[in-house]
Amino acid sequence: MSAERALSKAGFILMAGGVGGLLLLRSLFSPNPLAIAVQAASFALMVWARVTFGRRSFHAAADPTEGGLVTTGPYALVRHPIYAAVCFFVAAGVLANLSLPSAALALAVFVGAGVRMRLEERLLVLRYPEYAAYAARVKRVIPHVL
Repeated sequence: MSAERALSKAGFILMAGGVGGLLLLRSLFSPNPLAIAVQAASFALMVWARVTFGRRSFHAAADPTEGGLVTTGPYALVRHPIYAAVCFFVAAGVLANLSLPSAALALAVFVGAGVRMRLEERLLVLRYPEYAAYAARVKRVIPHVL
């Protein structure tokens, strides 16, 4: 297994462990209407991205798939809508249930997502040469910002 694949799997473990820890702490969900609205929008973004990307959208390790570069739907707005959705969902829950342990677990999710995004982008540039131009015009997580 290449170092990149191992690092990508570590990023996945950080994300899954962070979300699991937040569930155990009861810090992922909140009765706060604003948190619920952000989480509902995040869930909708994830579903939209998964439907747009198709069956090939889940891998434990960074591994670009056959089928061409997807740049439509939410991918026209941000390069990583699924990771963005997870991060927004977690941020809303943690901010509504703020504590040092929940913040640490959220940080693990964000670091894991960041690692995976960067590794996937390296591999996407190699597999799809047009990815560099796409990345130059579409932000990674927040449209027109980040």
